[in-house]
Amino acid sequence: MAAANSPFDEKRHAQALADLGRDAALRRDGYRDRALKLFPHVCASCGREFSGKRLKELTVHHQDHNYKNNPPDGSNWILLCLYCHDHEHEKYKMAEHQRGVRREDYELAPSIFSPFENLDKLVCLDDAAAASDAPAADGAGAAAPADAATPAPGDPEPGHPPNRP
Repeated sequence: MAAANSPFDEKRHAQALADLGRDAALRRDGYRDRALKLFPHVCASCGREFSGKRLKELTVHHQDHNYKNNPPDGSNWILLCLYCHDHEHEKYKMAEHQRGVRREDYELAPSIFSPFENLDKLVCLDDAAAASDAPAADGAGAAAPADAATPAPGDPEPGHPPNRP
């Protein structure tokens, strides 16, 4: 930072003024300023009005999505608030993503996974187990259920000492 009592540099001052003039001309000729002069300060999508400090929330949207296409009459522009502008670009991305894809052109590959592949075997096993649990017609006793050796809840597992408090 320069000292407060440094000598005045006319060359730097002239360069700063030239830069400011150039920047002002670019802004004046920029499409945003031209659009703000052509159109009312209202969002074309939601209808909110903008003025004063909030005018910076109003943006220029290029309808053909080409920021270099800036006709003098502004026919490619609409003014949108920040939120509607973001929404408009999201819609464009989604449309571009889905463009050209027709349902008949999009065939899914056959799946290698079938959640019900062995269902018939599971159903048959359950039916056979139910038949073996029923008493035989000749009066002989049925075989013990397959899970008879499984300990009841709270019983110790075989080979482990009982849990005592």
